[in-house]
Amino acid sequence: MRDSSVRDFYDHLAPDYHLIFADWDTSMAHQAEVLGGLLRQHLGAGPHRVLDCSCGIGTQAIGLALAGHRVVGSDLSPVAAARAAAEASVRGAALAAAAADMRLPPFRASVFDVVVCADNSLPHLLTAQDVGAALRGLRRVLRDDGLLVITVRDYEEARRDRPTATPPRVTRTSDGQVITFQLWHWHEDGERYGLEHFQLVPEGDTWDVRVRRTTYWALTRAQLAELAAEAGFTGITWHAPDLSGYYQPVLTARRPPSGR
Repeated sequence: MRDSSVRDFYDHLAPDYHLIFADWDTSMAHQAEVLGGLLRQHLGAGPHRVLDCSCGIGTQAIGLALAGHRVVGSDLSPVAAARAAAEASVRGAALAAAAADMRLPPFRASVFDVVVCADNSLPHLLTAQDVGAALRGLRRVLRDDGLLVITVRDYEEARRDRPTATPPRVTRTSDGQVITFQLWHWHEDGERYGLEHFQLVPEGDTWDVRVRRTTYWALTRAQLAELAAEAGFTGITWHAPDLSGYYQPVLTARRPPSGR
C-alpha cells in the first residue's frame, strides 16, 4: 500500500463521502443495528469498548456510539477522522477519533472488546505481508476472547468476471442530484485493480466532476480467512449479506485467550 495515495484519496473524498448514501443517518442506524446484533450474539449485551480502525467519516462508529457502545475511531486520513469526530458531536455521540495506520494501531494491548474494520478498507493493503501486519496489530489491541469484525466486497465473482465499472448511484440533495460511480482497471495479476471514483455534483447549469483514484486487492474470502488464521485468530466465520442484513460479507473472528 502506498500510504500517501490512500490517505490522499480519503482526504479528498471526506467532504463528499456522505453523498454516496441516499440518507447517511439512516445508513448509520441500519449498519449499527446489524453490527450491534453481531456484537450481542458473540459478546452479550454490552456496552462494549469498540475500536473502528477505519472509521472514515464515522458511518459505523457514530451509529455504534449512539447505540451506547464506547467507541474510538481511527483512520489513515486525518481529514476523515476529524469529520467523524465533528459529525458525532453534532449528533450528541461521544467519539474520540484520530489519524492512525491500522498496521500500527497506537493503543494499549488488550484494551478493546471489539475491533471493526468496515467498508472494504482492509483491501487497500496490497500484500499479504501488510494485511498480516494489520491483523496482528488489531489482535494485539483486542482483549482475550475479543471480537474482530471485518466487512469487504464479495470479490469471488469480481475476480472471475473482472467488471470495469459500477452502476451509477444517484443521491438527491438540496442542490440537485449527485451521481456517483466507479471505473475499475484490473492489473495483470488478476487480483488487484486501480479504482477511479467519480462524483458528478450539480453546479448551476453544469456539473462539477470530482475524480479520486486508489488501488485495491480483490481479496477472496478464503484468502482473508487464511490470513486471519495465520495472524492468530480463531472461530473465523463468514456472514453472508442475505442472512446478516449487512450490505457486504462480514467476517467475525476471536482473539483466543492468552496461553492458547
